[in-house]
Amino acid sequence: MTSLLTPRSRAENPEAPVPAMAPSAAAGFRQQARRRWVRADFITFLGWLSPVAAVSLWLAYGGASGFGSFAAATTSIGIVAGLISMDLVLLMLLLAARIPFIDNTLGHDRAMKIHKSLGKPALYLLLAHGLFIAIGYGAAEGLDPISESVSLWVNVPDMWLAYISTLLFVAVVVTSLVAVRRRFPYEFWYAVHLLTYAAVATSLPHQFSVGGLFAQGTWQRWYWLALCMATGSALLYNRVLEPIFATFRHQVTVSRVVRISKDVFSIEMTGLHLDELSGSGGRFFFWRFLAPGFWWQPHPFSLSAEPIPATATTPGKLRITVRILGEGTARLARLKPGTKVAIEGPYGMFSTAARSRKHVVMIGAGIGITPLRALLESTPFEPGDATVLLRGHDENELFLGQEIMAIAEARGVTLYHLTGPRSPKSGSWLPHSAQQAGFTLASYAPHIAEADVYVCGPAGWAGKVIDDVKAAGVPTEQLHYERFDW
Repeated sequence: MTSLLTPRSRAENPEAPVPAMAPSAAAGFRQQARRRWVRADFITFLGWLSPVAAVSLWLAYGGASGFGSFAAATTSIGIVAGLISMDLVLLMLLLAARIPFIDNTLGHDRAMKIHKSLGKPALYLLLAHGLFIAIGYGAAEGLDPISESVSLWVNVPDMWLAYISTLLFVAVVVTSLVAVRRRFPYEFWYAVHLLTYAAVATSLPHQFSVGGLFAQGTWQRWYWLALCMATGSALLYNRVLEPIFATFRHQVTVSRVVRISKDVFSIEMTGLHLDELSGSGGRFFFWRFLAPGFWWQPHPFSLSAEPIPATATTPGKLRITVRILGEGTARLARLKPGTKVAIEGPYGMFSTAARSRKHVVMIGAGIGITPLRALLESTPFEPGDATVLLRGHDENELFLGQEIMAIAEARGVTLYHLTGPRSPKSGSWLPHSAQQAGFTLASYAPHIAEADVYVCGPAGWAGKVIDDVKAAGVPTEQLHYERFDW
């Protein structure tokens, strides 16, 4: 079944707040998007330039002269493979460093998608590096690749660390495969993934102690040193120091846990300087609750309401809404008031920063509805310019639905509740009753091609919605979604 709330005019609803959107806002959104696209092109250019620079530095060192024999050519191929592999690993680390410039340009999802896509090529090139080096060195010394590998381990300084580095990289990439990581809890995968830092650390010594390209006094050595140090500094600041600074500055503390349904609850928190977090919309934070049994586990949750700054008489307030999906989230319902909270963020592009159009369409299901509630509260639009579609098996699954309805009434939003079972045959995300009535996505949002579209919900469901959104003519740059998987 569906229910409809149509926009009301100011005359019909004089108490509704005037949306904070100037007439020039649409042009401002377009300019904002153009600037973001230029930044994205710049990041893409640097990403492609970096492996080219790695090979160019090798050529400038005289690498092209190393193809005079089979042994030399094979060794040269191995060196090039190793250089490109090292470069890709550093790019992966930078994409995962949560650098604001990258996060505010590409968004967390897209950055991590690129990060994951580089994993296999980096590993294959690393394995090719070891294989071709063993073949090339062995051919020069009259040894087979296996004997040469043993000789390198025993006789070459720091080479044993390179072998350990290779094993660590294999472990990280294998555990990152979806089919593998689904078999283990998130904490196991996260711990193994931290081995990436150990893999990089153990790969560096042999490059600087053995590789002639990195010899003392060469400017190639300084280039790679600067690149490694810059990557390490970005990781240290953004993944370690900045969260520590934010935790001490905001002093976030659990005030209460409010049950919403059998498996959904909200965690309300207080804190300092929360005005600095306003405008975060549906962006997410990593929350680490500093209590016995909780502190070691970070939880990525979006805000389900815009932060409320402190006043002279009341503290600032934050809220997240959680659905129980396992033991880890179930335990959060037992948090005690007064528990201190470490925070990282906000992250992602699920916010007004992603807007490029005057109109906006929001589509959410399950716990994915809650970030839309925060976004609906904060993003600017005129009455009639926003459409919200909430999907659930029944009204009880439209979490925070009453709050969203109140905001929709006040701000002039067209709101649909799409409830009921799906058709077992069609595979559509729409209710079976809506399909029988001939409704499509365009029936609810006829001008969707001219709107920014935000989609939030379980990964499988969101994939079907995104297919429909694209089929409706929405360009990729106007589509914004968050995935509830890791």
